[in-house]
Amino acid sequence: MGLSRRLIVFTRAPLVGQVKTRLIPALGDAGAARLHETLVRHCFQATMRPDDWQTELHCSPAIEHPFFDALTQTYRLEKYTQSTGDLGQRMCAAIESALERAGHVVLVGTDCPGLRAADVRAAFEALDAGNDAVIGPAEDGGYYLIGLRRVARSVFEAIPWGGNTVLDTTRSRFEDLGWSWAEVSVRWDVDRPDDLERLQADPGLRDLLSAI
Repeated sequence: MGLSRRLIVFTRAPLVGQVKTRLIPALGDAGAARLHETLVRHCFQATMRPDDWQTELHCSPAIEHPFFDALTQTYRLEKYTQSTGDLGQRMCAAIESALERAGHVVLVGTDCPGLRAADVRAAFEALDAGNDAVIGPAEDGGYYLIGLRRVARSVFEAIPWGGNTVLDTTRSRFEDLGWSWAEVSVRWDVDRPDDLERLQADPGLRDLLSAI
């Protein structure tokens, strides 16, 4: 089963001043970078299931960053460099590439602390059931997970990334294509200072703040 399923984890190196920029006023440059690194590691710990799917690390900006080397050694990942272009172009290229290696592909980011292996498993099962696509809605109007059995570039083109209409726009693209799709659990991302309070209030997640 694992050979027919590929999980792509899309992330960036924890470069100080270049990640979690909306949290820099609350955490400082270094604190925001440490939180990013913690969230990335948490994502892998939560979703690694080598018997069920092969996990790929898709890196930006440089595949040679020591953080990516450490992740690869710890979790036995396949490592790839993200392509050029905006977020949609890079995700589309990553999924196209992975579909050459597997029949079903799911892509996740690393900003969603509530992401679980159960979400990934449900996404793959939705694709197994014949759906063309699956999506994991985020509370802010975006999505934290997308899975496809095939690629149409229109799913990723002219999307207002970072805005609150990403999810609805993507659903509309699926409808325009005549695709069937499923949705997995709604989750929330850590993007803004208010999200730090939410992390602190969650007994299962507050430890993510301990490295800051």
